[in-house]
Amino acid sequence: MRVVFSEQDPHRSKRHPPPPPDARNATGRLGERLAAAHLERLGFTTLASNVRTRAGEIDLIAFDGMTLVFAEVKTRRVCTSDRRVRTDQEPLPWLRPRQRARLRRLAVAWLSESKHVRPSAHTIRFDAVGVIVDRQGRLLRLDHLEIGRASCRERL
Repeated sequence: MRVVFSEQDPHRSKRHPPPPPDARNATGRLGERLAAAHLERLGFTTLASNVRTRAGEIDLIAFDGMTLVFAEVKTRRVCTSDRRVRTDQEPLPWLRPRQRARLRRLAVAWLSESKHVRPSAHTIRFDAVGVIVDRQGRLLRLDHLEIGRASCRERL
């Protein structure tokens, strides 16, 4: 199997091909668990994770009694002996405006479905969580950004 990298993608290393899909899924799930634990430390309860809607998948949905959070989690596994992370290994720059818009559409789809109980929230927030783990799956860094907020009276 030949792996070809685009010259236009500065984040992709030419020496290290991407991991196989099952390893990427495991890394992604680990990142989502770490992100959920982080939100729980902030006082949120995880309502759902890996929620499939007709428009795609939401990584995390959390609620703290006032704010309903829809979170996109980006996880990177770095193979480094020291605990430093290079700029090209940062996960959050991979979150593009198109993905932010998709998260809003997914939230609307989830909120319109009647198969689950919707919490009564004052605010809806869209967050991005960047998780970096080492080879053994130990957390090196977690970045949490609140990328958008809407009052429940506003239109998403």
